[in-house]
Amino acid sequence: MMGVSEIYNNRRYMIFNTSELYKINFDEVYETSENTLRFSLNKLKTFVKWDGDIIPNSVNFLESKEGPYNNNQMIEILSTGEWYDPTSLTINNIN
Repeated sequence: MMGVSEIYNNRRYMIFNTSELYKINFDEVYETSENTLRFSLNKLKTFVKWDGDIIPNSVNFLESKEGPYNNNQMIEILSTGEWYDPTSLTINNIN
């Protein structure tokens, strides 16, 4: 049986500015619409995810992209103050 880390071993993430949201083709990533995205606390950044080393075209052409990151890297990033408020009771899953 595969563990959680093995399931997401091939998962990739790209962070980008929300001003470029209109460029994302949601057929190329796991998210299905803007409503399924997670945002930074200041709402200026978001991210999308996909499986494999090939970056989806709409993601690759983003000007503000940061990444791609693997699952472990993304967990670290999302635990920073830019993405996580330790005083909040809300817990967001990245997968």
